[in-house]
Amino acid sequence: MSATTKLSGVTAIEFRNATRVQQSLTANIERRALRWLAHRTPERVSPDHLTALGFTAQFLVGASYALARWNKYALLLVIVFIAANWLGDSLDGTLARHRQRLRPRYGFYVDHIVDTFGATFLVCGLGISRYMHWQIAAATLVAFLLLSVETYLASYTLHEFKLSHGIFGPTELRILLIIGTVALLFHPYANLFGRHFLLFDVGGSIAAAGMLSMAIVAAIRHTMRLYAEERLS
Repeated sequence: MSATTKLSGVTAIEFRNATRVQQSLTANIERRALRWLAHRTPERVSPDHLTALGFTAQFLVGASYALARWNKYALLLVIVFIAANWLGDSLDGTLARHRQRLRPRYGFYVDHIVDTFGATFLVCGLGISRYMHWQIAAATLVAFLLLSVETYLASYTLHEFKLSHGIFGPTELRILLIIGTVALLFHPYANLFGRHFLLFDVGGSIAAAGMLSMAIVAAIRHTMRLYAEERLS
């Protein structure tokens, strides 16, 4: 039987937090920066405000990519909104922990459903932009969603929430996206094997293949671990 707890007069199912695993390249620097920001965030700004900022910014990233179909300088807006998305998406949880205002089930659900819709907006914007063929955009989105589903299932069954895979996490992906977006302003094509390809087709293909490989490897590893931990006698 599940244990229950009282929260604001409402009986709620007790939620067991998954251990957060963050081993990306920028993890230590980012952690220190977020703690510094959390200490200095005005009291009137809540974690929910930051979550809304992150979601709105990611929606605007997609809208700006779509607008770049007609005016390439909309790519400059993309960079601004990616930075705003990092602030909102990364700081909301740190601020909640700093203020001891934790709502684990609510926070986990809202944070990741927002990420799912936000990523969909972003990739759809790329598909509209003409800087990436829609087929590559669709493959990238499918690979992202597969990796996300595997991560969330592992969080539930293994109580380990992987914020990064290897040295790459959300912040590293944002940095690569900013670098690629700047490159689009000057040269939107890449030369490979004597042929011209859209730069973001190449990047999207690599990203899709990488995320799909991570999802497959993680699925095999976690299946074997769960089988061993729940072996039938």
